[in-house]
Amino acid sequence: MADGASPIATSLKDKVSEAEWKARVDLAALYRLVAVHGWDDMIFTHISARIPGPEHHFLINPYGMFFGEMTASCLVKVDLDGNVIDKTPYFINPAGFTIHSAVHAAREDAHFVMHLHTDQGVAVSANKEGLLPLSQHSLIVLPQLAYHDYEGIALNLDERERLVADLGEKKLMMLRNHGTLSVGTTAAECWLGMFFLERACAQQVMALSAGRQNVLEAPDAAQAEVRSQTGMGMGMIAGLAWPGCLRKLDRESPGYVD
Repeated sequence: MADGASPIATSLKDKVSEAEWKARVDLAALYRLVAVHGWDDMIFTHISARIPGPEHHFLINPYGMFFGEMTASCLVKVDLDGNVIDKTPYFINPAGFTIHSAVHAAREDAHFVMHLHTDQGVAVSANKEGLLPLSQHSLIVLPQLAYHDYEGIALNLDERERLVADLGEKKLMMLRNHGTLSVGTTAAECWLGMFFLERACAQQVMALSAGRQNVLEAPDAAQAEVRSQTGMGMGMIAGLAWPGCLRKLDRESPGYVD
């Protein structure tokens, strides 16, 4: 199979609504971006997108496909109870459904939800202090960062209530001993939030390699200044960065729009 090719060749472009197709293309782009950055975990972790409409259907990855081969047409449509809506040769990961259905159901602004297991994200999630104010990236992230304690592999549906309560109105979450999570009203916002969070985690891991006693935290005044400077969130700058991200995919991982 060629790089970026999908085992599902039939396009759904002419079989779904324009709104659903856009959600599919944006979601496939997110999967490919994660793969291009080396943040995927083989067939594990998930990104989901709500399909516009009253049904609250959402799209998630077919369990068994790698992120680098994801396409708009292969994504699986499910409802909030985990029922697959359209016929597909694939099924979904129950753990992914638990986390993503919780956020989509509770947050009207959660059009896209991304969850990763990167080395640096898991490392910081397992640090008692969590994300520290060590870098500009972390200062941008911290006001929007929530924490959820580890309860085991996310197969128990009753965890959804606690996860949603911990997330509150924030856009980013550290899943303790587990990984990272990002929520966005657009694919661009979801991506940029995760990009900053993952970069902040990587920078922290590198900084702490010199020992905790040798690390310089940003001054309180500077932390307050960054909070005031970023109070409007990442929506605008995400929109500026997103077209370049798609051009990167066109060069390095074409085929996601199939």
